[in-house]
Amino acid sequence: MKIIPAKTPEFVKSLFPNFVWTIPTNGKDIYLTFDDGPTPEITQWVLQTLKDYKAKATFFCIGNNIKSFPEILHEIIEGEHTIGNHTFNHLKGWQIKTKEYINDVELTNHLISGAFNSFTVGTNQMLKTTSHITSKEKKLFRPPYGKFKSKQSKALQNLGYSIILWDVLSFDWDKNTTEVECLENVILKVKPGSIVVFHDSLKAERNLKYALPKVLDHFSREGYNFKAIN
Repeated sequence: MKIIPAKTPEFVKSLFPNFVWTIPTNGKDIYLTFDDGPTPEITQWVLQTLKDYKAKATFFCIGNNIKSFPEILHEIIEGEHTIGNHTFNHLKGWQIKTKEYINDVELTNHLISGAFNSFTVGTNQMLKTTSHITSKEKKLFRPPYGKFKSKQSKALQNLGYSIILWDVLSFDWDKNTTEVECLENVILKVKPGSIVVFHDSLKAERNLKYALPKVLDHFSREGYNFKAIN
């Protein structure tokens, strides 16, 4: 039995009301998110799969991966998806001093901002998604492992970051979770406004490649829209 449930309990959400767990909606909207990229081939496969369904998503990127694979970040931007911050070194916040943690996050934000500022299209106009990063109020952050210190979260919020957690975990990274279980974690738990966690990483590849197309197909047929967090 997993200690962390696939569906975040309401009482947990109530303990941290300043974090974003779901997106209020009057329609049939789902917010897919992908952690730990950009990763060669995996992220690009995700982008193509999303494109096939005209779906938008949010990518919580690791700064070190952005530094190593900036061209993939540009592909995410080109697809008009939203970019979020997942620290530079995938830090365990409870083991790191607050100042060091914040510096790590800000380093990643600098890389993301630089990527948007340097990315232009045809007419030399910035893509619409530029505002997701350059607007101080729109900076999105997800702590690795979903855990960090209270001081760290407050410091980041004071810097203008929105803390994005989740409503549904796919458990795609978990080697003990089967492909079918990964799919069912999403299919059976998602509600309108749900924020869903997948990972564009090698560890998650098996479950991700099985579940994501089926999730997109299932909910598309149910009349849902897949939106990025803005």
